[in-house]
Amino acid sequence: MKPKTLFFFYLLTVIFSSCVQNKFTDLSTNLRAPAYPLVTVDPYFNGWSYSNNLYDDQVRHWTGKEFPLLGVLRVDGETYRFLGKEDLPLKPLLPTVREEKWTGKYTFEQPKGEEWKSISFNDAGWETGTSAFGTPNEPNLSTLWQTKDIWVRRTFDLKEDMIDKTIFLHYSHDDIFELYINGIQVVETGYSWKYNVREELSEEVKATLKKGENIITAHCHNRTGGGYVDFGLYEKEPDKSSFIKTATQKSVSVLPTQTFYTFECGPVNLEVIFSAPLLLDDLELMSRPVNYVTYQVKSGDNASHDVQIYFEATPQWAVNDDSQPVDFEKIEREGLAFLKTGTKEQPVLQKKGDDLRIDWGYFYLAGKTDKVSVMNFGDYWTPKKEFKETGKISVQQPVSLPEQMSKNMTVLAYSKDLGKVSSRLVSDYIMLGYDDIYSIQYFEKNLKAYWTNNGRIDIFQAFQSANNDYNSIMKRCRDFNVKMMNDANRAGGEKYAELCALAYRQAVAAHKLVKEEDGTLLFLSKENNSNGSIGTVDITYPSAPLFLFYNTDLVKGLLNHIFYYSESGKWTKPFAAHDVGTYPLANGQTYGGDMPVEESGNMLILTTAVAQMEGNADYAAKHWEVLTTWADYLVEEGLNPDNQLCTDDFAGHLAHNANLSIKAIMGIAGYSKLAAMLGKNDVAGKYLDIAKGMAVEWEKMADDGDHYRLIFDRPGTWSQKYNLVWDKLLGINIFDPQIAVKEMAYYRTKQNEFGLPLDIRASYTKSDWILWTATLTGNSDDFNALVDLVYKYVDETPSRVPLSDWHDTIEGTRVGFKARAVVGGYFLKMLEDKLTRNP
Repeated sequence: MKPKTLFFFYLLTVIFSSCVQNKFTDLSTNLRAPAYPLVTVDPYFNGWSYSNNLYDDQVRHWTGKEFPLLGVLRVDGETYRFLGKEDLPLKPLLPTVREEKWTGKYTFEQPKGEEWKSISFNDAGWETGTSAFGTPNEPNLSTLWQTKDIWVRRTFDLKEDMIDKTIFLHYSHDDIFELYINGIQVVETGYSWKYNVREELSEEVKATLKKGENIITAHCHNRTGGGYVDFGLYEKEPDKSSFIKTATQKSVSVLPTQTFYTFECGPVNLEVIFSAPLLLDDLELMSRPVNYVTYQVKSGDNASHDVQIYFEATPQWAVNDDSQPVDFEKIEREGLAFLKTGTKEQPVLQKKGDDLRIDWGYFYLAGKTDKVSVMNFGDYWTPKKEFKETGKISVQQPVSLPEQMSKNMTVLAYSKDLGKVSSRLVSDYIMLGYDDIYSIQYFEKNLKAYWTNNGRIDIFQAFQSANNDYNSIMKRCRDFNVKMMNDANRAGGEKYAELCALAYRQAVAAHKLVKEEDGTLLFLSKENNSNGSIGTVDITYPSAPLFLFYNTDLVKGLLNHIFYYSESGKWTKPFAAHDVGTYPLANGQTYGGDMPVEESGNMLILTTAVAQMEGNADYAAKHWEVLTTWADYLVEEGLNPDNQLCTDDFAGHLAHNANLSIKAIMGIAGYSKLAAMLGKNDVAGKYLDIAKGMAVEWEKMADDGDHYRLIFDRPGTWSQKYNLVWDKLLGINIFDPQIAVKEMAYYRTKQNEFGLPLDIRASYTKSDWILWTATLTGNSDDFNALVDLVYKYVDETPSRVPLSDWHDTIEGTRVGFKARAVVGGYFLKMLEDKLTRNP
């Protein structure tokens, strides 16, 4: 990859003027991100570029669903598309349950032979059912399926042949799924579960889709947990692109709070900066649901050029599914214009789950009102045509705006005449925002986002503050970027710094910040792409280093709900809960099993880490009774854990887990440290002696010659002992430091091309844990030996999604997970460096 030069900027005069001279400072990154963060506020208001060039694909939500955002620069009458692409939603040909509940035949008994796949098969003995088919609590469920297998047949009539059409299969499944169209196999998934998958049909399959009767048949096997089946066909409209010609992208750099792009648009140079001011020392600003898209234009040949710019979004930012009817409103207030859209239904906090987008509240495209800017709604093609021909969209309001996007898509459009552009920089910005009305349901109470100050600030006030403070916010983002990159570079080097820059916004925006009426902070994570749980403790644990480094109040916000759950009596078990629900409903644990040693150890370790960072144990004192309960549980059950899950639950249950045992020991030792800080010296001495004795026993039980085992009673096994890092960070030092040295030497013999496997069981790994493991010895050669291969994975992986923390170390491909908060764990080395410098 060629080095790129990036110019940071901050503005010296009020931006919302059309002509501004900027001051620059050099900073750049070379990492090719798997996906580039563009809009990062929370798990719902979240948009990414999945491609190398910003104009090669639609902007997408982290789930992969299109969140269209289009940008075009017009130079001397020639248009150059620099952001997104034109792509209308598909039209339902054979709707899935998203549009309508369809009827099919099904059976739970295995059919004989292969005839069940053909249209001529006699299915009179099968049941008739309505979609979707699945286990309880699955979305849009109508027909209950609670056996291991289901076979489904769906017949349909076509009015014409499909051979000359572009047809997509749309399906959702959980777990192992196979699907056939007119007897030809189209899908064979293996063990996985995915929702709203879209796949273009081959010419061979389309050739079978003839006028008259056709059939889709499917079989799904549910290995464990939930089961689900839904499918349909969709047709793509013929291309009618307005903006075929693209700009030439010259560079892209990801910095902690901003993503910078540079382009050539013929004789004009363009910079586009996506800014998310996630500054963790300012919770009001951090939680404000407004991001900026700044554009800066300058002549590349010193000549003068007529330049206009165009941006466009669609209501898809405000729906879970494109079939949902939408409303529109244009508003002007105090020098700003707003294009507002959202669903007609407004089902506030009515949905929960993983692969979901918000479908309540309202999306806003905002810009200034002046003589050279226009903001308006329009049908999908008219504003594009107007801008292409004249450089300006119409000011006339459309007579009507269709509710149904799948029938007629309405766009939110912005155009501005930048006038004559020469060597002097011309700069401006638009704002994107989302008002979710209510963010979280917390034990049956609906809570507003933190930025609203319990409803006293509305979205228009938030936009006005974002506008008025633009200059200072850009400077603060710039200063933070520089400092964070310097801190990370000092701690772990250039590659490490670039990994942290990519992880920063992803980790922060995987949470929602709210507060209770009494002001108690709740910083609730969503388990993106793992199961949708809210406030999961074993998501908090790996993500915590980022927040420990920048703001311990946020770490308390990550823990408060779990303390409350036990202290209120709602959770009565003698160990910590796994979660408090499924996002965004935090009404009690919904995860199917417990992780008693894992979560109790996590809570004790992180409470100790808060005390270490703050220099006092006041927070622990508020929760002493429940901390004691958890510590005592670990004393009884932690040294040699029974068969149970740990944070790496995808690997399955495991008994006698040596790494989990370390966590229990560190939890007990942390409790001892807290007791000492609170002056409870007898308690401190008692539990420290217990932890020391357990550490000695651990070494005897885990020793396997040149390394330490994964499973105490299985020689020849090994695993990363990432939990050991807290012994050093918390200043406890009860494990022999040679354990880490011996382990590291062994790890360096086990690495594959794209990193160190998690353990002996598979070639996959967790990159957050590698960053922890790399920190064990304090040796920079050891650190670089492990981290350089994580960088290689991130830089080269063909899995183009927001950063996945679970990848294969041989192929460099994503195994599962994306966009999760756990990459906050990358900041562990920075945390160590901070504690070393300020013990």
